[in-house]
Amino acid sequence: MMFTVIVSCKDEKKSDASDTTSSNQSEIGEDGKTAKQSDGLIAIHGKFLFVEQDNAAVLQTATQMYGVIINDKLTDLNAQVEQLKTDPYQMIPVTVRGRIIKNEGVKDEWENKIEIKEILKVSKPELVENDVIKLGTK
Repeated sequence: MMFTVIVSCKDEKKSDASDTTSSNQSEIGEDGKTAKQSDGLIAIHGKFLFVEQDNAAVLQTATQMYGVIINDKLTDLNAQVEQLKTDPYQMIPVTVRGRIIKNEGVKDEWENKIEIKEILKVSKPELVENDVIKLGTK
């Protein structure tokens, strides 16, 4: 009996998708989460309004209203929102990442506040006639 063994070598290198990394891919930690998922921030979508003369800002979601902490990110968000407003009290849809803070001990404010850390999206508002309440005569 005779056995023949054939061995071949390739000089080509296969490009494996797992070998190529781009700068925008996130590394997954031991807990199975990316760094962005482990930073304690949440993404939240709602309608945003900042009234400069009152120095007050709110974010209204489908289930809750949040007071917004005044910081540099709020200023950046307001600059983007102002370009889309047709009325000073119009609420603009936004998606942000931030930290929710329980507002304890203060009775005249919202139960929770959000500290915006990242602006994800600012959308054009849907033009619905009953979104804005106007006082006065036509």
